[in-house]
Amino acid sequence: MQVRPDGHDSLEAVTAEVVTCTACPRLVAWREQVAIEKRASFAAEEYWGRPVPGFGDPAARLLVAGLAPAAHGGNRTGRVFTGDRSGDWLFGALWRAGYANQPTSVGADDGLRLTGCYVSAAVRCAPPANKPTVEERDRCAPYLRREIDLLGDLRVIVVLGQFAYDAVARLLGVRRRPRFGHLVETAVPAAAGSQWTLLCSFHPSQQNTFTGKLTEPMLDAVFTRARVLAGSAPGG
Repeated sequence: MQVRPDGHDSLEAVTAEVVTCTACPRLVAWREQVAIEKRASFAAEEYWGRPVPGFGDPAARLLVAGLAPAAHGGNRTGRVFTGDRSGDWLFGALWRAGYANQPTSVGADDGLRLTGCYVSAAVRCAPPANKPTVEERDRCAPYLRREIDLLGDLRVIVVLGQFAYDAVARLLGVRRRPRFGHLVETAVPAAAGSQWTLLCSFHPSQQNTFTGKLTEPMLDAVFTRARVLAGSAPGG
């Protein structure tokens, strides 16, 4: 684990470790293969092809945790949920809720800024068939745990999908929890007598958005509720 010279951990240290991680051979092979073969529509682009760190506001009261970077989204652009349709849905909703300065995110240098929000994932490498193994999830878990601990103002964790819900609940030691469902929430003890709230959302995957299982009003309702639970407006 990298730390600052004063001995304290930092989000910058987590990022530095994430982007150089080679702990999961299957994921390393897949992310690099995708970066070489590419999708035809992105053939002229240089893919990131490495693990993807979290990003956002260090003073965030809201953390959004997804499953893993998309092969031709985050694995291409180097920023989670950036450059794919799931990201279009997520950042559109964050923008409408006041957490983002723009409704779209197409590249890591496109000017997107988050206020009061940090976005991350349970697994940091694009997995084959979008399905990480339990072992891969567990190897990646310390990165998310450190981000949670370093977000000192954190109040709410929105988990996108069953996989992220299970991963975060396990990470935080939540043994008895409600069954996953859209807008289901559960309180989790935090430091100094405070608490976090896990707030569930269906994942904004194409499978969910194309079939109508998740609609824009449904996703907006998640972040409206997150603002209430966070106790203040973004950045407040």
